[in-house]
Amino acid sequence: MNYFEYRDGRLLAEGVSVSEIAERVGTPVYIYSARTLRRHLRVVREAFAGTDTIICFAMKALSNLSVLKLFSDLGAGFDIVSGGELMRCLTAGADPSKIVFSGVGKTDSEIEMALRTGILMLNVESRPELYRVSEVAQRLRLTAPVSLRVNPDLNPATHPHISTGHRDSKFGIPLSQVRDYYAEARGLPNLKLIGLTTHIGSQITETSPFVEAAQKLATIVRDLRRDGIALKFLDLGGGLGIPYQEQSPLPAEYAAALLGPLRGLELTIIIEPGRVLVGNAGILVTRVLYVKETDVKRFVVVDGAMNDLIRPVLYEAYHEIRPVEERQRSAVQIADVVGPICESGDFFARERELPEVQAGDLLAVMGAGAYGFVMASNYNSRPRAPEVIVDGTRFHVVRERESYEDLIRGERIVPLREGPDA
Repeated sequence: MNYFEYRDGRLLAEGVSVSEIAERVGTPVYIYSARTLRRHLRVVREAFAGTDTIICFAMKALSNLSVLKLFSDLGAGFDIVSGGELMRCLTAGADPSKIVFSGVGKTDSEIEMALRTGILMLNVESRPELYRVSEVAQRLRLTAPVSLRVNPDLNPATHPHISTGHRDSKFGIPLSQVRDYYAEARGLPNLKLIGLTTHIGSQITETSPFVEAAQKLATIVRDLRRDGIALKFLDLGGGLGIPYQEQSPLPAEYAAALLGPLRGLELTIIIEPGRVLVGNAGILVTRVLYVKETDVKRFVVVDGAMNDLIRPVLYEAYHEIRPVEERQRSAVQIADVVGPICESGDFFARERELPEVQAGDLLAVMGAGAYGFVMASNYNSRPRAPEVIVDGTRFHVVRERESYEDLIRGERIVPLREGPDA
């Protein structure tokens, strides 16, 4: 559910006209609904009510400071994957004791930053990383709270680029080696083994993979207890999908799938929802520049592009596209919705049935809150779009549109030797 709806033929974000935002801020523009963000966090929290669970927003999905501040104020923690994300969390006022640091390639400086900050734990994904964390912790004379991430050898039905729990993935420790890793880690200095972690993928639209993953982790926890290793936290990652086009389980069904196999373990559960909290809370608004007709195709050319939203070409992702103004339209058309970038992959939709549009019309690309702006780039030297948050009847620009000057900030022209063979 989200709070983008039509009223008197106009698309509203909560109580604000989307067209008014577009006129005042320009296009393309990302618009987020604060009410939707709050509701989604509440629904996930209610799904795990009565359990010892920490909800850590997977901020790689959407890292705007105002979004982080909203979630932090509501008591959420954060799942981070870089030093930059840690800096954003701290800037937004996040509680370090609710931050977990994931990822296969943490640098020494990132590990040091995390340990000095006092985060909840580092999710370690390889033997070399385990030793590196121990070395950094020794140098700092600190104790590193560590959870080992297991690769459960599952391949959920999702896009291969976002499937992270199968044996060919770069993520995690092989299932067969987990007990050996813990035994080895127990002998390393300045480490405190406090958790076990997994994450099987993203945009998962059935519960069975979550059940299987939870069953495998429950078995590992019991084996480790027999080995004399008692853990405190079980981090089950995220991955619950949203209905871009397909149907997805409700958070209550997701919670039941995870918690069923874990009964009796008496561990604190950590979940890392990302897309499910922010995906449907955001839209990308773009303006039609031209409607181009060829012998075989109709193209709706808009001012948004793949540098603004790369998911359609990168993941073959579907996003519903709606007109911002529901005026009386004469016909339905089949068209490709494409942007100005010099790539054939620059499209938001192909062979899509749309109400007839014309130059100047505004279109809303729905479900763009997750992995939208955060994956944006300056390809073709295009400034990145602004971000706006609507809260009731007011809206706030929470990231300004980049300028041409922003594109070259930090660059310099240096004198080079002249001549063809210089």
